[in-house]
Amino acid sequence: MQKRTLIITGMHRSGTSLITHWLAKCGMQLGEKMVEPGPGNAEGHFEDVEFLKIHEEILTNHNLPRNGLTDGYVDAVSIYEKEKIKSIIKVKQQLYYQWGWKDPRTCMFLDVYKELIPDARYLVIMRDYRSVTSSLLRREFKTVDRKYLGRKYLSRLVWLIFRRARRKQSFYRINAEAYLKVWINYTSDILACIKKLDPDAFVVVNYNMLSEEDTRVFGHLQNKWNFSLTYSKFKDVFKENLIGQDIDIDPYITNKALLNQAKQLQDELMGYMSL
Repeated sequence: MQKRTLIITGMHRSGTSLITHWLAKCGMQLGEKMVEPGPGNAEGHFEDVEFLKIHEEILTNHNLPRNGLTDGYVDAVSIYEKEKIKSIIKVKQQLYYQWGWKDPRTCMFLDVYKELIPDARYLVIMRDYRSVTSSLLRREFKTVDRKYLGRKYLSRLVWLIFRRARRKQSFYRINAEAYLKVWINYTSDILACIKKLDPDAFVVVNYNMLSEEDTRVFGHLQNKWNFSLTYSKFKDVFKENLIGQDIDIDPYITNKALLNQAKQLQDELMGYMSL
């Protein structure tokens, strides 16, 4: 039986965890050991630890942040790093006739995976750049918030009444543009990759559509790409109460050309949606 590999790719906070959770419910093998749930993802990240660790290692080797929230690039993956990726892929291919993984950092290494798994299929998850930037701002500020909320009563009170609102605005001003640049980089990498692929090798999905269109995505995976899966409703894993309110990011973006660039990239990626 022909081996089948699914690469789930998309920017951080684009719904990749949610969709990977759904695919796991449908019976897709997505990793022996997953990253534990955390404050930013109460339901779980659904990231294969092996791929996560090698991506973090490569980023560290190239003096980039391990979390992948950067507008920098890995110029070239070394032979040593590529061989480590090969070894992970080899074990997966030996163990499973169909398998896949999700880690947003994969976007930074798509050329490597195109070379190493030439017959892979790509499920590209897109989400509006404003929503992604908002989600990152909210999640990362929660780290600051938790630090102060963990202090003694008086310090906590001062934080909540006097300092929290000002600090949040300052945090948004400092970080919004940086997070938008990350979205631009990841989306540029995705577009560069799919332009080199056969049109039958990828599908672009807006995660907002899954609640109503999950059967179409499932049908594509099963009938077009021949993955052996058992249908499970996307609504069973989707929890709307976990989706936060979008922030108006425009006032926090100093370089307005970035907003235009993001809009153009988003429109271009949406042009590849075919389901």
